[in-house]
Amino acid sequence: MTLFQLGYVAMSKILENASPSQTMTYSRFRTLSDEEAAIHRLEVIARSNLHNTLRLLKHNEAHDIKFFRMSSRLIPLATHEGLRGWRYITALKNDLKAIGDYAKAHDMRVDFHPDHFVVINTREKEVFQRAMGVLKYHFLLLHAMGIDPTHRCVLHLGGRYQDREQALENFIENWALVPSSLQKMIILENDDKSFTLEDCLYVCEKLNIPLVFDLHHHLANHKDEKWTNHWSRVLGTWKASPLPAKMHISSPKSDKMFKSHADFVDPLMFMKFIEFVNGTVPQLDCMIEAKEKDQALFRLAEDLSMRADIEMKSIASFIWVDK
Repeated sequence: MTLFQLGYVAMSKILENASPSQTMTYSRFRTLSDEEAAIHRLEVIARSNLHNTLRLLKHNEAHDIKFFRMSSRLIPLATHEGLRGWRYITALKNDLKAIGDYAKAHDMRVDFHPDHFVVINTREKEVFQRAMGVLKYHFLLLHAMGIDPTHRCVLHLGGRYQDREQALENFIENWALVPSSLQKMIILENDDKSFTLEDCLYVCEKLNIPLVFDLHHHLANHKDEKWTNHWSRVLGTWKASPLPAKMHISSPKSDKMFKSHADFVDPLMFMKFIEFVNGTVPQLDCMIEAKEKDQALFRLAEDLSMRADIEMKSIASFIWVDK
């Protein structure tokens, strides 16, 4: 029997004035004549983002939500080349530590999903170095929070570059150039355009990287439509991880906009997945990627709780009881 744990992404549709992604453009930064005052302004915005992240964790705890993806935009302009001398970790260490302390005290799993421009399989040195800078930023945030960075950052395989097979080999070749501290942080996800579940398994099994299975992406982009044929291999990539296996769940917005995420998750689509994977692993963490964020989680949990074959263990976790 498997315990299924639900989580959601970055922001709440319920909490007011709690954005963790407030920002400042570099153009705006440069209009401020006093650089010290400009950096102070960045730190004020960052502190607000971190404060709101802690509010979100407290909101989650109040609703028994133990799985959460933090925003990658917590510290505005942290990776911009024009601010390389900014010691943002030092300035914000107490705020970062407070987030980590709370997450650990309440046994929460938190992670990140850096933007799509973090491309490891690129042949362009500048693009690769920018990707390393963004990954280092995430590593430093986790380290300052006191959270083990192992398997906390979800990435896609990267660009297809008109040659899918060569693009896969580029990832494998470039992997040796990724610092080991950052390698340990990375997990890969199948995407809806370029790289299928099988592509990701090929890379993950070669490099010992856990694979996050995205069901919606698989339905939009696959070789073998039957993902069930590969589920045991997916779980195999998690054998050496200190964390439970995880997957992503979302529903198509419509037939015409199949790749876009709907506001909520179709419970019947999710149940087909649940019924197959139940019992294959002790715990599976399911990240909801729906437009309505925590509202989508609560709606899905309510839909599931009305089923005779579901036993809710908390507001955001359940087991499937075959009746």
